Amino acid sequence: MTPQTLEIKTAIQIQKPVHEVFEAIVDPAKMSNYFIASGSDRMETGAKLTWRFPEFDMDVPVRVGEVRKYEYISYYWDNADKEMLVEMTLTAKGNDTIVRVMEKGAPNDEAGIKWLMGNTEGWANFLACLKAWLDHGIHLRKGAFDFMFEK
Repeated sequence: MTPQTLEIKTAIQIQKPVHEVFEAIVDPAKMSNYFIASGSDRMETGAKLTWRFPEFDMDVPVRVGEVRKYEYISYYWDNADKEMLVEMTLTAKGNDTIVRVMEKGAPNDEAGIKWLMGNTEGWANFLACLKAWLDHGIHLRKGAFDFMFEK
């Protein structure tokens, strides 16, 4: 049986305690080191935020669902005029943190499969950039997408 909706699931282990990883995800000043160029505010339950990405000249509206300190973050953002749910779960493993990301809600059709491919790549990149910045102080996104705008 084919599922009616598609979802992305990905995870990574980061060599930092859960409170540091949590803050890196909810604080826009910290997020600007690996994900966004800027954000209008912290991720808190019920907040409505705007994110700007360094590669694109556009603002992305974000509606925060639920935030449970050091363990869970959910938010919604638009994909082709459809609100998509993103859930992040943080689990302590000794002094490390397991970060799991799930995004769901795309229909199982040609457009949904295109979304699945692009956003799976995007979430793998998000996790790699988060890990590189937290574990090693490296900003992987810097210059990574310049080729997209060359003429």
